[in-house]
Amino acid sequence: MTGLIRKKRDGIALSREEIKYMVEGFTAGDIPDYQMSAFCMAVIFNGMTDEETVALTEEIAHSGEMLDLSCFSSLSVDKHSTGGVGDKTSLIVGPIVASCGGVFAKMSGRGLGHTGGTVDKLEAIAGYRTSLEKDEFFSQAQRIGIALIGQTGNLTPADKKLYALRDVTDTVDSIPLIVSSIMSKKLAAGAKNIVLDVKCGSGAFMKDIESARTLAQKMVDIGRACGRNMSAVISDMDVPLGFAIGNSLEVKEAIALLKGADIPDLRRICLALSAELIAMIREVSVEEAYKIAETALDSGAALAKMKEWISAQGGDVSLIDDTDKFPKASVVYELRCEKDGYIAHMNAELIGRAACDLGAGRKTKADNIDHSAGIVLCKKTGDFVKQGEMIAIFHTSDKVKLEDAKNIFMQSLEFSEENRVDNALILDIIR
Repeated sequence: MTGLIRKKRDGIALSREEIKYMVEGFTAGDIPDYQMSAFCMAVIFNGMTDEETVALTEEIAHSGEMLDLSCFSSLSVDKHSTGGVGDKTSLIVGPIVASCGGVFAKMSGRGLGHTGGTVDKLEAIAGYRTSLEKDEFFSQAQRIGIALIGQTGNLTPADKKLYALRDVTDTVDSIPLIVSSIMSKKLAAGAKNIVLDVKCGSGAFMKDIESARTLAQKMVDIGRACGRNMSAVISDMDVPLGFAIGNSLEVKEAIALLKGADIPDLRRICLALSAELIAMIREVSVEEAYKIAETALDSGAALAKMKEWISAQGGDVSLIDDTDKFPKASVVYELRCEKDGYIAHMNAELIGRAACDLGAGRKTKADNIDHSAGIVLCKKTGDFVKQGEMIAIFHTSDKVKLEDAKNIFMQSLEFSEENRVDNALILDIIR
C-alpha cells in the first residue's frame, strides 16, 4: 500500500488492478485507516484521472451487494439529490414517473445535520415499512412501479468505511472522492436510468455554480462510462425548497402538491426531474416528457400512485386523504418580523440548522428525531415583509429549543429596501 500512496503523492495514475487491491484490502481490514487516510490526502492534492475515478467507483460499488434490476429491462429509474433543505422531491418524482411507466425501485438514506433524509420523512407515515425483504421489494416494484426503502447494510461497505474516514480527516472535499461515493451507490442500486439533482448554494455542499457544474459533469460522465443513462439538473439551494422543513411537514407538503397546491418552486423542480427520467424510458424529447409529467401530476394519476405505494408498504393511507391526522407538535410558535423590507437573501443552511435544533434533524447518527418538528416558511427570498408580519411558524415538542432556533433563523435573513432578487431555480442541465 505504501507504494500506491507514493505513486499518488507523486501524481502518477494508478491502474485498475492497484485500485481493486486497495479497495478490497481496505474493506477487509487488511489496509489500516492511517494508510487510507494518507491516500485520500494525496488525492486531495493531486486528484485522479477519469479512468481512475471510473475504476474506483466500480470497485466500491462491487465491494458489497449489487442489486440486479435487469428484470425491469430499460424501465428502472433512480433519482439522487446531493442534499438540501426542504427537499422532498423523491416523494413526488417517484409517483409521477411510476404512473408514467417507470420502475422507481430505490434505496434512500437518512438525514444528518442540516439536510433531510427521505427515509426519515417516510417514517413520519404511521405503519410505513422502510425495510423489505428482497423478494418483496422486487415484487412490489414489478406490480406497482415503485418501492422505496432504506439502504441495506451490505450496500457499498467500502464507501461506508471510506466516508467515515474522510469525514474525520478533512478529505471530503475532493471531486473524484465525492463522485465515486455517490455513483458507487447508484451503480450498486442497479437502475439503468439516473437523474441527479445537484444542489448549489448556501444550503448545499457545492456553494457556487462552477463547482456544482464540475461535480455534475463528472458524475454524468462516470455514470455513462459505467453503462447508465444519465442527466443532472443543477438547482438553487440558497432558498429552502417549498415552504416546509421537517419530516411530517414535508410529507404533508408533498401530498399537497400532488393534490394540486400552488407551490411553484417545488412543482417546477419535480417536473424537471421527472421529465428527464420519462424522456429516457420513453425515448421522447424532454419537452414532450415534461408535458407527460404535467398530465400525470394534474390528472391525479401521481396522487393515486402514491396511495398505492404507501399502502403496499404498510403506511396509513388515511393520512394522505386527511393530512390533519399527522401527529402535531405540542409547541407551535409564530415568528414575526421586526422590520419592514424585502428579503434579499436566505441562508438555507442556517434555516436547516434551526429546524434541526427544533428536533427535526440529527447532529450525530445516534440522535433521535421528532417527526412533527420543523419550520413552515411564510415568506421567502424576494417577498416583502411588514414589521409584525408572520415570517415563519416553528413546530417543536420542547419549548426550550425555541430561543436558539429563533436566533439562528433570524441570522439566515438579509433585508433590503428594494427587491433586486433573481429567483432562478434551475441553473443548468447536463445531459
